[in-house]
Amino acid sequence: MPFYLLMKKRLVILGATGSIGRSALDVVSCNKEHIEVLGLTANTQTDALGDAVREFKPKYAAITNPDAFKTFTGAKDISGVEFMPPETGVEQLAAHPDADIVLNAIVGAAGLKASLAAVKAGKRLALANKESMVIGGDLINRAASESGAEVIPVDSEHSAIWQALIPGRKSEVRRILLTGSGGPFRQTPREDFDTITKAQALNHPTWNMGAKITIDSATMMNKALEVIEAVNLFRVTADKIEVVIHPQSIIHSLVEFVDNSIIAQLSHPDMRLPISYALFYPERRPAENGHFSLSEVGSLTFQKPDFDKFVLLHMAFEVVKTGGTAAAVFNAANEIAVAAFLQDVVKFSRIPDIVIHTLDRHTVISDPSLEQILEADRWARETAGKMLG
Repeated sequence: MPFYLLMKKRLVILGATGSIGRSALDVVSCNKEHIEVLGLTANTQTDALGDAVREFKPKYAAITNPDAFKTFTGAKDISGVEFMPPETGVEQLAAHPDADIVLNAIVGAAGLKASLAAVKAGKRLALANKESMVIGGDLINRAASESGAEVIPVDSEHSAIWQALIPGRKSEVRRILLTGSGGPFRQTPREDFDTITKAQALNHPTWNMGAKITIDSATMMNKALEVIEAVNLFRVTADKIEVVIHPQSIIHSLVEFVDNSIIAQLSHPDMRLPISYALFYPERRPAENGHFSLSEVGSLTFQKPDFDKFVLLHMAFEVVKTGGTAAAVFNAANEIAVAAFLQDVVKFSRIPDIVIHTLDRHTVISDPSLEQILEADRWARETAGKMLG
């Protein structure tokens, strides 16, 4: 048996009731001899958390919503689990001394503090919360260098890049080709964006994800954030990142080296693969699902993104060049705009307008501290909120 699998690993899943968290629990259930759940967290989905606690019997759990916490901890059939305080439980579990791996599947900027706590504690951070690297990449990279922590991406695209980088050296990389499906409106004319409904925007052609990430895919903000994440995660400049629209979502990303060879990672769109890879790296675990056949897949197509239609994707490259607190504002304003769209407050076409106008009003701070990043995030949310008018 490989050395890495000799000792059972103890896993904490932050955001255990979301799509990534549920997929991670599925991976655990197929590998119970090698990994066990130490802790689980959720925000408000207490029923789903209760089911997971009963099945996986973690020692610890945390519910970040105080009202949901009070209700859930009174459940009579939940025993043998210690509940952490709502205000600090996520960060406590992220840095818990008994944890070997922390999977951060929290959605949005709320995941940054937990990522930092895990990295400062020297954990392996399986990172599905892309916003951590988007708004606090420099802080995480510095902390990881000091503690020796590993940061392994769980996003399918960044996991593919991680895997494709292995055959060469960083100095030999010419380009990172970041693929994206193009979302549900890849072929929709820009002039029709005013009439897009919530149901249409939530109908992703390839992936089954949470509502916020699905809307981000529809605006291509998800890919915009992934551009910034790739720059910080792989420590490359933005001019080495190229976005390629690949509707079939079979090639998850590619790396081109200086000798003109291109290494790609292919699989059916299934988040259990990158999750498993992050949890067990450098080993690969057998999987029964999604056997891949090129003949069944048939043709694969590629095209350039339409930056005029998906302006947030274009903006991501400018945000990277600006640096500092720009990414925190870019992300926070989008979270407010997307929430407003999901609540039927604004039209789909207004999402990028709110983000752009908020960013235009921000005075960027270079090399910010955690406190300055969080203040920029707060300011952006307040400013974007005022624009909803």
